[in-house]
Amino acid sequence: MERLNSKLYIQNCYIMKENERLRKKAQLLNQENQELLSELKQKLSKNNQKPNAPNNILDLNNSSSSKQNASSSSN
Repeated sequence: MERLNSKLYIQNCYIMKENERLRKKAQLLNQENQELLSELKQKLSKNNQKPNAPNNILDLNNSSSSKQNASSSSN
């Protein structure tokens, strides 16, 4: 019984370390995603200011906010 307990404790420690690593990676990816989204919005707004630019703006806020909410709810 004690050996099983020790084995489960070690597995739990490994899972917690892996969870922390994945959480940090998710935060970095979310940050990168937000930066890219901001850059894209800036480019689209510059294109919109041109007189003959087509109006092809997509609403990307819905998809990014749902991903952000999903990542923040898992913390």
